[in-house]
Amino acid sequence: MCDKCSQSLQHEIVPSRRTAMLFAASAVGLALGGAAFAKETKAPPKPQNVLSPDAALKRLMDGNARYVDGVARRHDFKHEREALVGGQNPFAAVLSCADSRIAPEYAFDAGRGDLFVCRVAGNFAGIETIASMEYAVAVLGAPLILVLGHDACGAVDATLKAIKDDKPPPGHIPSLVDAIAPAAKAAMQQGGDVLSKAIRQNVIDNVAKLKSAAPILNAAVEQGKLKVVGGIYRLTTGTVDLIAQG
Repeated sequence: MCDKCSQSLQHEIVPSRRTAMLFAASAVGLALGGAAFAKETKAPPKPQNVLSPDAALKRLMDGNARYVDGVARRHDFKHEREALVGGQNPFAAVLSCADSRIAPEYAFDAGRGDLFVCRVAGNFAGIETIASMEYAVAVLGAPLILVLGHDACGAVDATLKAIKDDKPPPGHIPSLVDAIAPAAKAAMQQGGDVLSKAIRQNVIDNVAKLKSAAPILNAAVEQGKLKVVGGIYRLTTGTVDLIAQG
């Protein structure tokens, strides 16, 4: 995570949120040893990534369509590496499951420096993930966050089993169960295809959590600088179905 490309703090913050936003960004900089956040803004390394939230979402889904059709673009990684040495300005941040079958950069046919990705089993927004998304938005200027769930999620399935059997799994896995349990319990009350419903509800819950996360993400959403949406990755086709776009 580079600390030389802080470009949105001087332009994205509304007056009523200025103090909180600057404090939060400064805290990120100190945590990373990044006094360089105070340096003057310079041109973004990938100007094509400077997009509105709606344009960023369209670009993301256009990339998914290419991926599904098997016509992914050829990425010039050599020159991308050179351009990104001094900074980054991703056009979207993705909270994805850690499942090895889910790779956001492939699923959206994205190049290096395009996506800021956080991955955790069950794609839920814990404290560290929220902080990472705050960094993506307040420091890197990302206009879009996508919470990406997927079919047959093992973490959600394990949560349902743990609740049903009233037996916690071993090791540190109960921390995943605790995070996913609200969505799992809601789905269990509905009946039917409980796993699919729990996967969907878990995405919806975490979209809502990120949209309301104060003081940085909720302020960006209120000002129209940030869109937070959800999606379900279909294992059989590679298609991402958007949900929770309101």
